[in-house]
Amino acid sequence: MQDKVIPSLSAAIAKEVERRTQGVDWCETEIAGLDFYRQSAPTSCSVCVVEPSIALVVQGAKAMTLGEQTFRYDPSRFLITSLDLPAKMQVLEASEEAPYLGVVIKLDLAVMSDLMLQTPLTMQKETASDQGMILGATTPKLLGAISRLVNLLDEPESIAVLAPLIKREIYWRVLMSEQGARLRQIVSAGSHGLRIARTIEWLKVHYDQHLSVDSLADMARMSKSTFHHHFRRLTSMSPLQYQKRLRLLEARRLMLGEDIDASAAAYRVGYESPSQFSREYSRLFGASPKKDVATQWQ
Repeated sequence: MQDKVIPSLSAAIAKEVERRTQGVDWCETEIAGLDFYRQSAPTSCSVCVVEPSIALVVQGAKAMTLGEQTFRYDPSRFLITSLDLPAKMQVLEASEEAPYLGVVIKLDLAVMSDLMLQTPLTMQKETASDQGMILGATTPKLLGAISRLVNLLDEPESIAVLAPLIKREIYWRVLMSEQGARLRQIVSAGSHGLRIARTIEWLKVHYDQHLSVDSLADMARMSKSTFHHHFRRLTSMSPLQYQKRLRLLEARRLMLGEDIDASAAAYRVGYESPSQFSREYSRLFGASPKKDVATQWQ
């Protein structure tokens, strides 16, 4: 029965996503935190920062790479990201006739924390692997809730009242899923995951400042070695590598979005050496800053 329900629900959602993404590859909907994505052909790997979210493919397939691990997801599996994570993404299956269509629902960790208090005590005590990104099995109940949220776009007068309620149901379905322990660990007060999440919030704002791992460890109320261990387990990179990735992504945004030259962008994001910036930029994006920007503007 489930084998028939999931394709049917996915197809219905895909129809709505396709209708709302005509001529664009990204659509920010009227419902806060609900975005649609579309690609008409497979893509090469691109670097991005993935926010805490549920990412669902309703047509086609996509891959997200974090460190050495690649997560492939399609209508049968969805991606859960519990922290802001620099990663690489690639659309694997897409065509003009059957474009890749995706739905992303950003997670409200405050709401998740509130819902977690209502989960059974036995589930609250479950342990989970230290991963900030995981795959979950798509279920009819989860798809049904997402379908109702998507269809709510046709009732703009009801969005303010009903969207928060449907989002809570979606969050609940994920918390109660086989991968819910990972999210419960992140939003649990005092957990290592929540402490790391707070330091990541600080890094997102202060990425251009000199990084002191000792200070971050103090902020997380952990020893330096414990902090470094859990940070790497959750993000697949060290704090220094994480900061570097944020800096390079922001520099690329400045060059492409604000027409700032490479040297100015390097200094803006905290680099003291333009040559070092150029080397690390080329290593991440596969081309020098100047060549990369020229290619994007073609």
